[in-house]
Amino acid sequence: MSFDPNRPYNDLPPLPPQVNVETTAVLKKAITAGRALAELKGVGETIPNQSILVNTLVLQEAQASSEIENIITSTDALFEAFSASDKEVDPATKEVLHYREALWRGYGLLKERGLLTTNLFIELVQMIKKNQAGIRSTPGTKVMNAGTGETVYTPPEGAGFLRDKLHNVEVFIHEERDGMDPLIKLALIHYQFEAIHPFTDGNGRTGRIINILYLVQKDLLNLPVLYLSKHIIEQKADYYSLIRGVTERNEWEPWTLYMLDAVEQTAAFTRERIVRIRDLLAETLTECKERLPRKVYSEELIELLFHRPYTKVEHIVEAGIAERKTAAVYLSELERLGVLRKKKIGRENLYLNVRLYDLLARPLTRNNTDEKMQTVTSPAP
Repeated sequence: MSFDPNRPYNDLPPLPPQVNVETTAVLKKAITAGRALAELKGVGETIPNQSILVNTLVLQEAQASSEIENIITSTDALFEAFSASDKEVDPATKEVLHYREALWRGYGLLKERGLLTTNLFIELVQMIKKNQAGIRSTPGTKVMNAGTGETVYTPPEGAGFLRDKLHNVEVFIHEERDGMDPLIKLALIHYQFEAIHPFTDGNGRTGRIINILYLVQKDLLNLPVLYLSKHIIEQKADYYSLIRGVTERNEWEPWTLYMLDAVEQTAAFTRERIVRIRDLLAETLTECKERLPRKVYSEELIELLFHRPYTKVEHIVEAGIAERKTAAVYLSELERLGVLRKKKIGRENLYLNVRLYDLLARPLTRNNTDEKMQTVTSPAP
């Protein structure tokens, strides 16, 4: 029976596909993607305090992944909301912060449990959506082109069926005897999760968190810092088109090459960004050591300015560097030097690391022809 986008895709085949996905082109691409990922992992280990990367790159991955779902917030609004205590936060920014929380919490749970399971996937979507969402149990979910209203895909239905499909994904993730390159498996896992579409909302973001956690589980990353959603934003039309190619025509090679290229390109981009953060930190340490009063300067203080773009007195106090009054003096000295710029948010003062912000806020390339997808769940007839 030919594929019908209006009919629930309960014919979704299990993993692994019954075709040869390890073609010569795919195997070659897996080698270069793996090399780029190894270089990213290596440079990440040169950062003196890796939490510097968590609150910068993870936030930006959260922003980009949410933007794919048409949840848009500005970089400044996101960084402000992450540090401010009494700022009114708009709904889109809240959703991005929830994604960041889910990614980081998922990383912690993976380190604790060592497994990627259906229960973990459910925990992730519940953190993203801030509700008690579980596996879809009612019909009516469709993936539609937001511009035309056309149904492009109707995911499988039946809670038990969806759980069986997710169990198959779990088994495939943890199967070590198949000899398949883990980056090739990543492409297959990501397609399958998208095709199962187990939740009424939040599938795309949950799937992209699973991508990063899978790379951590396979020891290809130490921290969940790969900026993978950047590539999908820039090539969104191809992303959706190639997913449909697998579903409608069993075209695995183009999809797998796309995902391998996404890993390679974003690993190189993230590596370069980490190098620039590291170099900027070193330059700032040198400048502050030379120009700050001796009683103010410490490596611990300057490194703290790179943990997030906005710093405040409470961060210095919580780090045990100084008491409140002294911390305020330190921040004023750094502002005088031009390293920080003060901004009043509500009743508190935030201090922006100007050069770090400028580095992080450089815009992504946009593809204006991207199509937008939305998942719609309607009551069963």
